[in-house]
Amino acid sequence: MFAVALLMLMLGFPVAFTFAGTALIFGIWSEGMELFAFMPYRIQSIMENTILMAIPLFIFMGVVLQKTKLAEQLLESMAQLFGRINGGVAISTILVGALLAASTGVVGASVVAMGLISLPCMLKYQYDKQLSCGTVCASGTLGQIIPPSIILIILGDVLGLPVGDLFRAALAPGVLLIALYIGYILYVTAKNPSSAPAMPVSDELKRTQVCKALYSIVPPLALISVVLGSIFTGIATPTESSALGGIGAIVLAILYGQFAPGMIWESARETVMVTAMVFAILIGATAFSMTFSYSGGDALLEDWLLQLPGEKWGFLLLTMVVIMVLGFFIDFVEISFIIVPVLAPIAETLGISMVWFAILIAMNLQTSFLTPPFGFSLFYLKGVAPPGISTADIYRGVLPFIAIQVSVLMALLIKPDWFGL
Repeated sequence: MFAVALLMLMLGFPVAFTFAGTALIFGIWSEGMELFAFMPYRIQSIMENTILMAIPLFIFMGVVLQKTKLAEQLLESMAQLFGRINGGVAISTILVGALLAASTGVVGASVVAMGLISLPCMLKYQYDKQLSCGTVCASGTLGQIIPPSIILIILGDVLGLPVGDLFRAALAPGVLLIALYIGYILYVTAKNPSSAPAMPVSDELKRTQVCKALYSIVPPLALISVVLGSIFTGIATPTESSALGGIGAIVLAILYGQFAPGMIWESARETVMVTAMVFAILIGATAFSMTFSYSGGDALLEDWLLQLPGEKWGFLLLTMVVIMVLGFFIDFVEISFIIVPVLAPIAETLGISMVWFAILIAMNLQTSFLTPPFGFSLFYLKGVAPPGISTADIYRGVLPFIAIQVSVLMALLIKPDWFGL
């Protein structure tokens, strides 16, 4: 089943129909049509799931904030504040990427936005191509781990965990990752200042720049604080907070003078398209996992994985390697809905904390977004990069950031208590 599904995906068939079609063929072959008698009830339970309602609402919040040109305003303001130091625009890109991650939670949107806005700016000021490309890709993938991450919402539903607990658990590794990215940029620029020269900024404009920066930074920070704060304090559920975030995004659009009925219509339309894709994949994945389970595949896999040397650690290491490799070929949505439900019962049997397991998966999937040759972020950036940027520049540029991510993943794996897990 897995071999056929991967082959169909590599041939270019749509993801949702690939998994649903493979499930149908193998299900009828192994068990007959009776296997799918309960499929309508499974689809109904997906549609009635209140946790998954947060997905379209957070997507709507992110799309509205994109259309308010929030990324452009944030980057311009941050670059003016940090531009006086070597690597200032790269540091600004990391910080803006973190804010976009906390605002949108959608990796593709963040990478494309930063690629269109930040990359030309860095190249204009003679930044090293590889450092510029690596910074943009790394900052864009922060949306995988920094709340409100779509992947954490999906994992919360799949693993039956409170999404608020996952958001809290993801904060420490997310902040550490941002700090290490900035530390790496400072190290590179201290060693070779010409790789990221300072921007020329006049002293007379300093006060104006600070005021402008605060005007650009404080409102989105306030929105993020309200959305995440309401979840962390238990005032609201993630679904309720996502609705609050959608309203807050519209208020910011009014504040920045970008509000228009047409903009709301376009944002709603884009939200429906992304949400329809996610839920179509979910229905196909549900059929796939149901066929895999009912035909005895999960029992065979569980028996094999429980016999691995090293027990818990052998299982975790193999799981991390498999998820990272699969992340080269298929999206995090399919991995979450197909692979994770198969692995979750085995993790529970081995006594693994499910919150820790979920954060390990999220961090792993973030790394796979960056890893050549098939990392999705690399293709997102290549699609919007200026003509002077080659694929080799992007590949070489992300390698140090991959090393940082793998080191944080290993720290999460070996010393979860450092992160409160």
